[in-house]
Amino acid sequence: MADTEIKILDNGPFLVSGSISLTDTEGQKFDTAKQPVALCRCGASGNRPFCDGSHGKVNFNSAERAK
Repeated sequence: MADTEIKILDNGPFLVSGSISLTDTEGQKFDTAKQPVALCRCGASGNRPFCDGSHGKVNFNSAERAK
């Protein structure tokens, strides 16, 4: 089993659990101790890169499947 799992929620965020390190382009590290980490996909979060539930307010629709 993998140490890290990424679950893609339909119409919602990426849920990341396990051993991860999250760093932005400026080298700032984010605390990922609280699990799972919900990462925004819709772009509307006021707390990016984290999800704040804004996908529901902006009617974000995404249900891609890997091929």
